[in-house]
Amino acid sequence: MSPILTPLFAVLGIMLLGSLIQRSRILSPDTDQVLNQYVYYIAFPAIMLIALAETPIEGILQWGFIAGYSLAMVLTYILVMLVSCVTNKGRTDIAALRALNTTFGNCAFIGMPLLTMLFPDNGNALTAAAITTLLSVIIFALVLVTVELYQGQKQVSPLVVIFQSLIQNPIVIGSTIGMVISALNIHVNESISIMLRQIGMTSSPCALFAIGMVLAKATGGQELPLSSAIPHDTRQLTVREKTFHHFAELTWINVCKLFIQPALAYILLIAFGVEGDLLIMGVLLASLPTAASVFLLAQRYRIKSAISAQTIMLGTVLSILTLPSIDYLLRS
Repeated sequence: MSPILTPLFAVLGIMLLGSLIQRSRILSPDTDQVLNQYVYYIAFPAIMLIALAETPIEGILQWGFIAGYSLAMVLTYILVMLVSCVTNKGRTDIAALRALNTTFGNCAFIGMPLLTMLFPDNGNALTAAAITTLLSVIIFALVLVTVELYQGQKQVSPLVVIFQSLIQNPIVIGSTIGMVISALNIHVNESISIMLRQIGMTSSPCALFAIGMVLAKATGGQELPLSSAIPHDTRQLTVREKTFHHFAELTWINVCKLFIQPALAYILLIAFGVEGDLLIMGVLLASLPTAASVFLLAQRYRIKSAISAQTIMLGTVLSILTLPSIDYLLRS
């Protein structure tokens, strides 16, 4: 049995438990929001801060890893944007959401626990997950600006909006503090270190549980008719055509996320001299299913919310097969 299956089943098991609890209505309906806020504002910034603070700065600034992973994300993003602009002319908001679905993997809430369980004695596990999470946050900010500009909600410079989004992000703040401490070689008091790690260790189970609850709620979400996905096509689509378009879109997004981005990451990471466990980590992080945050953004702006929810669910299920296969190929 692939060594990745044990931690992967543990991760999926916590998500499944969250879904079952949500459906059984044992807890308050807004429990997932409380958990997400706790993880987003407190627990995850804490683990990012202490993990980076206690990692030598040369271990954080692994430029080959950063360049290879970033370029794989950017190329995937551009590919999906171009295809979407052809199929949905003028709808940059739809194109941006599709591109986010194919590039914003769950590096934080699934990637971090998965890598720490898969590489328990390798300090690069937390660092790699932290780096890719920061890169994903930048992509998220870019899509947020694109959507708000399309909908006319922002009148200032896109660069200003992106900058504001990043400096107000608690994950970015925690990571920045951690990197500054590392760069200045400041020793963190042991009591503070233990406290931050204890808080941070709650981020993974809470986040996974909340994801399960969000996905359970997302399955009942509503979206605009599929025919509206082609605004310049005035003919009435049949049920069969709607189903075909829906299936094709869902398949295309997951192919890009689970296969094309990991393939690009593998090629580019090798090209930038990344090897060993760090190479495996980078490709596995690129192979992760779409993060639940994408659904929350899509739901907020009423753009492709059903597709986003189904992408997350299908990608998570398919990852049971794709992640072990990719891990096996990398190790062999």
